[in-house]
Amino acid sequence: MSEPVLEARDLWKSYQGPTGPVAVLRGVDLSVARGEMVALLGASGVGKSTLLNVLGSLDSPDRGEAWLAGTSLFGVDAASRARMRNQTIGFVFQFHHLLPEFTAVENVAMKLRLRGIADTDALEAGRVLLDRFGLADRLHHAPDALSGGEQQRVAVARALVGEPQVLLADEPTGNLDPRTASGLFEELHVVARERGIAILWATHNETLATRSDRILRLQEGRLVQAS
Repeated sequence: MSEPVLEARDLWKSYQGPTGPVAVLRGVDLSVARGEMVALLGASGVGKSTLLNVLGSLDSPDRGEAWLAGTSLFGVDAASRARMRNQTIGFVFQFHHLLPEFTAVENVAMKLRLRGIADTDALEAGRVLLDRFGLADRLHHAPDALSGGEQQRVAVARALVGEPQVLLADEPTGNLDPRTASGLFEELHVVARERGIAILWATHNETLATRSDRILRLQEGRLVQAS
């Protein structure tokens, strides 16, 4: 496996509970290499989403540090962190969060438009990815005209547009039937290897997790190597 692209050391994160602070992350260490797909397992409420949010710089740790391609995520100002997030990190969530007023290809192209890329170029990049994911005949459909599996593939294409170095996926197959979930997993795995993208994905699906390159389990706020 190639060099690490996503690294974390001694990440701690607590939230205020009704009786005081509740520690969710307790010194998490992590390393994911380019082209590697790592599954993150753990019971509901154990902190998988919290960890992904911190690694994606959507939230800040109480203590610890994370690096993306050698650059500190939390040692830079908020504007620099936002640029890193937009340009180098892709996110996929269990619920698609597609914008209902835009078509499939417009949803995918949105991130590039926000970077200032011309509409024609952004839409072409979206078209290429949607074609890759078998949605060439769904480019101009609104999200509510797509099946759940099609919406999730649009969400994956949106996360991958612009060549991110890291993809963070939070239960991306959670609402899909087994066949659709398996197909989406395979598509992600192939893209990770082809494009050298580091993928960390949280899942409850132990069967799919075993098809990843590695499995990490979050227990009592720390990561344990499962396989």
